[in-house]
Amino acid sequence: MQTLRFSNGDTIPQLGLGTWKSRPGDVYNAVRTALRLGFRHIDCAYAYDNEAEIGHALADAMSDDGVRREELWITSKLWNTAHAPDDVRPALEATLRHLQLDHLDLYLMHWPVAMRKGSRMPLKTEDLINPRELPFTKTWVAMEACVDAGLARHIGVSNFSARKIKTLLDEARIKPAMDQVELHPYLQQQPLVDFCRAHGVQVTAYSPLGSNDRPKGMKGKDEPVLLEDASVAALAKAHGATPAQILIAWALARGTAVIPKSTSAEHMQDNLDAADITLSDAEMKKIAALDRHRRYIDGRFWALPGSGYTLENIWDE
Repeated sequence: MQTLRFSNGDTIPQLGLGTWKSRPGDVYNAVRTALRLGFRHIDCAYAYDNEAEIGHALADAMSDDGVRREELWITSKLWNTAHAPDDVRPALEATLRHLQLDHLDLYLMHWPVAMRKGSRMPLKTEDLINPRELPFTKTWVAMEACVDAGLARHIGVSNFSARKIKTLLDEARIKPAMDQVELHPYLQQQPLVDFCRAHGVQVTAYSPLGSNDRPKGMKGKDEPVLLEDASVAALAKAHGATPAQILIAWALARGTAVIPKSTSAEHMQDNLDAADITLSDAEMKKIAALDRHRRYIDGRFWALPGSGYTLENIWDE
C-alpha cells in the first residue's frame, strides 16, 4: 500500500475507505470487508452518524481477524456544533467511545463553520455562530490540547482554503497535518494542492468519483456526471479498467490520499487494484484539461443571510 509521510515520520496509507453515506446496517460489513481485503485507512466523522457501528467492526476485526491497532489509520472529524473550546475534547471523547478506541490517528475540523449546540440540518440563520464571534483559530487551540492529552496523534482540517490554512500556519502551535477537500478531475484545485505541498500539509481527496450518490437536495439540475465523462471512459478502455479506477489512479498519482466510499467487496477490490494503474504524463495532461472548477459539495447550505457565512468567505474565492 502506497503511503504519505508526515513531518514526524508517521505514514498514512494513501488509499482509504470513505464512510460518508454508508448506512447503518451496511457500514459494519463494509469495514470488516475492507480490512479483510487489506485496507488499513478508514475515514470517519461524527456527522456521518455511523461511528458506533464502525467501532463494532474495528473491535471485531481486532479480536477475530488478527488486525492490530498499530496497523490502522483512523481519521474522524469534529462537527460544527462542537467548535466552542470547551466542547472540543468532549466531542472527541464521544467519537472515541463510539469507535472503541483510545486515540485517533488524525482528527480534523470538518468545516470552518460554527453551529450552535443542538442545531440540525436544514439550518436557520440563528443556528450558525458568526465567525467573528467564534473564529476557527479558537477551536484549533482546543484541538491542540487533544494532541497534548494523547487523544489524537495528528490534527488537521477539512474544507479549508489556502488562506485559512495560512492563518493556522502563522498562528498555531501545532501546524495542520492534513487538509481534506473535494478533489476530482472536475475540481482539481491545483493551487491549493501546491500550497499544501509547499507547506508540509498533506491532502486527502474526498468525493473522488463525483459523489453521484449524495442526497438529492445537494444536487444541481442537469449536473455533469463525472463517472460518465467521455475522456475518463476512453482512458478506462485503454487500461482495461473502470472509470472509477482511473479516477482513483489519478488521485494517487497526484500524491494525495483518496477515500472512495464503497460497501461492495467487488468495488473495494477494484479500488485497491487501481493502485496498480500507471497513468502516463500525456494521460495526466488529458485529465488536467477536464478541470471546470465544479464543486459537487458547494457549501451553500452554510451561506444563510445574516449568518456571517457566504460562499465567497467559506472558499475564499
